[in-house]
Amino acid sequence: MGTPALRRRWTRTLMATTTMVAATLTTLVIGATPAQAATTAGVDVSHYQGSINWTSVRNAGIQWAYIKATEGTSYKDPMFNTNYPAAYYAGVIRGAYHFARPDASSGATQAGYFASNGGAWSADNLTLPGALDLEGGCYGKTQSAMRTWIADFINTYHSRTGRWAVLYTTTSWWTTCTGNYSGFAANNPLWIARWSSSVGTLPAGWPTWTCWQYTSSGSVSGISGAVDRDYFNGDRSRLLALANNTP
Repeated sequence: MGTPALRRRWTRTLMATTTMVAATLTTLVIGATPAQAATTAGVDVSHYQGSINWTSVRNAGIQWAYIKATEGTSYKDPMFNTNYPAAYYAGVIRGAYHFARPDASSGATQAGYFASNGGAWSADNLTLPGALDLEGGCYGKTQSAMRTWIADFINTYHSRTGRWAVLYTTTSWWTTCTGNYSGFAANNPLWIARWSSSVGTLPAGWPTWTCWQYTSSGSVSGISGAVDRDYFNGDRSRLLALANNTP
């Protein structure tokens, strides 16, 4: 059992070690940043990025990308048909996004246009659900009318593809243009845009974010000039689960 003096020395040593381990764990938890936690690096691109070397992008650690497909009901991004398959063959988990123009036509019409021109989801393990890009002004719509427009889009997209669209927005836009409506949070993953070191306050209803666009001036090998950089809130296995439409 040892002498009393020896037992006291062992007790002091054990207490000091326990205190040091606890302090280290506290530092790791408090000091963790999104980039250090379970996140997965991504980008979002359009024709503004020009010709992209997707193999270099993948080799730089980028595992997923959203690629612009359409806008309104008359515009197709001229680089989509090149970027979309090239990203896939480079091993990048990709999805298409639609830039909303609520002033141009109904949400249902634009969802149909999007699904017919690159936005339809396919169960091939490397296709994310389509994303609806909501930004800019409120296009002259009341908050109620904007909520209806978004509902028409996501319901039509779900009917066409079997998937719920990802919603890209800022908290400010969502608050101003929808009245900080919480009714879409149950089904539609949130892609929050906030060019900062933290996500900040999320729109109502979403307890967490799925994607976060944290800068518009990122740099990635294989892409010339600035590019939007993003995080997915989870590791690659969770990203694949979203792509596969599995829990």
